[in-house]
Amino acid sequence: MRNFIVTIDGKQYQVGVEEVGAGANVTPVVTTIAQAPAQAPVNAPAQAPKAAVTGGTKVNAPMPGMIKALSVNEGAQVKKGDVILVLEAMKMDNDITAPCDGTVSYKVTKGSNVDTGALMAVIG
Repeated sequence: MRNFIVTIDGKQYQVGVEEVGAGANVTPVVTTIAQAPAQAPVNAPAQAPKAAVTGGTKVNAPMPGMIKALSVNEGAQVKKGDVILVLEAMKMDNDITAPCDGTVSYKVTKGSNVDTGALMAVIG
């Protein structure tokens, strides 16, 4: 018997496979799986461009993900460490906190997707 480690969807499994001698009857099995028809991607409506950032402390995305919630209202006063939004990445919620005291100005909306380094908010 030979052992193999197989990775499926990121999870590893140890599999034992019995070796078959030269005289064994082996019947090949072919299975065809019909693929689902490809769906056209749904694009979110375009948003008006945000004004350029001229002052304040930028809050950038630490990883790619989706904005799950905006925790405070636009223009709200926050203290350093207050949660200002929730970024969902890899099915986990990540609290994004204010890096300093100030007023929140969001550059994203709930449900929008961001890449690593994308500007999400400015604390001014």
